Amino acid sequence: MHLVFVLGTRPEIIKLSSLISACIREGIHYTLIHTNQHYAASMDSVFFDELELPRAHFNLGVGSETATAQLARMMMGIEPLLQTLQPDYVVVQGDTNSSLAGGLAANKLNIPVAHVEAGLRSYDKTMPEEVNRILLDHLSSFWFCPSALQQRLLAKEGIQGPHVHVTGNTGNDATLRHARRAEQHSTIHSTLDLQPGRYLLLTCHRPGNTDDLGHFARLMTAVQRLADSLERTVVFPVHPRLGHQHQQIIGGQARIKAIDPVTYLDLLALLQGAQLVLTDSGGLQEEACVLQRPCLVLRANTERPESLESGAARLAPVTTEYSLVEAEQSLRRVAINWSNPFGDGQASQRILQVLAAHAVQMREVALPEPVSR
Repeated sequence: MHLVFVLGTRPEIIKLSSLISACIREGIHYTLIHTNQHYAASMDSVFFDELELPRAHFNLGVGSETATAQLARMMMGIEPLLQTLQPDYVVVQGDTNSSLAGGLAANKLNIPVAHVEAGLRSYDKTMPEEVNRILLDHLSSFWFCPSALQQRLLAKEGIQGPHVHVTGNTGNDATLRHARRAEQHSTIHSTLDLQPGRYLLLTCHRPGNTDDLGHFARLMTAVQRLADSLERTVVFPVHPRLGHQHQQIIGGQARIKAIDPVTYLDLLALLQGAQLVLTDSGGLQEEACVLQRPCLVLRANTERPESLESGAARLAPVTTEYSLVEAEQSLRRVAINWSNPFGDGQASQRILQVLAAHAVQMREVALPEPVSR
């Protein structure tokens, strides 16, 4: 069996790391194509090092473009590679432009697409990720769902049958695998002079929160209000897409401590030590739930409602400067069920077993019939 993984961003590196590591461990032939959608070392190569992954076999060097230009350049780079490699399956994860480009290129070449983290829905098509994940699900051949909820959502769209599997989330695999390493090896708390349990962790990168500078300023003011009410510092690893004007707005809030992007282990350490997590990231929302940290989701919707249902997270779109204070007080009054809704850390094994079993079936079907004499 030959798998081709197509990825291009930090979250994909993390969430496919357990699958790639399992391929190496079990001697499964794989090829890794990196689009370089995230091209800053702080969002890319450092994660290969920390997750102990070999470098990609192919780097496309796409970098930052408009979405249409990115997709076009990615597909033009991926298609000839797939034609040469002729893999059994192309594996993509989540909802990025890199995932969609890999899925589209494979689909056009009649190579089965295996979609990891399939079936997520926010029902907000103003989010580019929502459109990407819908398109990917409707061109894939295998669907690996984090929970039974996504299986039900796919069925509503007519996607059902023996190739839809509930496996847990591979992001959960990575979180559970590396959380203890982070506690043991990260020095981020001493470096930043932080006391675990006495700071808030903030991440914010989505266009809906950052493209409008007026809205971003209101968001930072609301974060400052919350920090004042709790008498806490807010640690904010600033995404590379935020520019000088964003930095000026952040700098106007005394309790918000802006820092450079952090490594995966440092982020896990910050998560585990945070009193509260504030984020517009779907992945970080999930990681906070897995690591039993309460979370305010800085959005009006989420494709991960399981954490909301557990009581561990609350939607907190910023409408006024007091929005987050009110949301945090409301979250504190809810009993949290800390059972992990995202799997047991074995999603990657289940995915590989499914694909390996199917590959064997396809070889048996392709064998010529014995000639009778």
